[in-house]
Amino acid sequence: MNPDSQTLLLLCSQLALPSEPEFPPLTLREWNPLARKLQSANLRPADLLGLSQSDLQIKLDIPAEHATRIARLLERSGALAITLERLNNLGIHPLTRADKDYPERYRSRLKDSAPAVLFYAGEKALLGQPGIAVVGSRHLDEAGKECAAFVGNACGLSGMVLYSGGAKGVDTISMDAALEARGTAVSVLADSLEKQVKDRKEALSRGDLCLVTPYSPNAGFSVGAAMGRNRLIYCLADYAIVVASDAETGGTWAGATETLKNKWVPVFVLEHAQMPEGNKLLLQKGALAFPHPFKDKPAKLPEWLKEKAASLPAQPSQPGLF
Repeated sequence: MNPDSQTLLLLCSQLALPSEPEFPPLTLREWNPLARKLQSANLRPADLLGLSQSDLQIKLDIPAEHATRIARLLERSGALAITLERLNNLGIHPLTRADKDYPERYRSRLKDSAPAVLFYAGEKALLGQPGIAVVGSRHLDEAGKECAAFVGNACGLSGMVLYSGGAKGVDTISMDAALEARGTAVSVLADSLEKQVKDRKEALSRGDLCLVTPYSPNAGFSVGAAMGRNRLIYCLADYAIVVASDAETGGTWAGATETLKNKWVPVFVLEHAQMPEGNKLLLQKGALAFPHPFKDKPAKLPEWLKEKAASLPAQPSQPGLF
């Protein structure tokens, strides 16, 4: 691990800290101003290692209590190393904004909102490869189930990565279909990465799957975590297909409307006679219709999505902070 990445882990992750630490890790809103200070002073994150509280206060021009918190967080290098070794034995590794192989799509699309720290297991090279995000409710009608399976199968047959959230319903159906078609998948998790690693050993060992999360590897599920990771699913992909959404509530609705607003990727919504009310409203907000049933062969799906999305304006990109 490079020293800059080590510094970000010490400052921005919960690793090797108690559940209710005296000095909690920096949030993204706290890290970004600090990163700007470092850049303006021509410093790297690793330059903070070994500095005393008073040195940090002077170099960074920050209040004494903030300097104390940073100094205390940086003191746990030994405990962090032990925790990282345990995770490595499970096949789990960190990836920070200071790493060259951090997903470029997060940098360019999310900019300062890109997670400072990620944890992953499996084939890291899949992150940001051409692919389709499939999102939707855990509770599906037959059309939704068929659509989720169709898109997963299409990804497998066409060589596109299937991006999902790893939950029951749409996520699991589409991911299983992609893997069964000898394709690849990425799941952006809102719950325990450690548990998912145990459940998905075969696909991980083949290099067909990458599990990734912005949360601690042993963190349990929460609604807030699920809401927070939704944008991370969209921003890795080339296109997104919303299979089923509630109207003006829930994670699927929030993620889809945020993506439409920011124009991260073209958003398609499953259209059929009995589609949920949320699907209808997303179409009114500018999402593109995805027909059920799809008239062409599964392998033709990427070409169809590209053609339909061609009229949408492209979004300019710019690099973000480390």
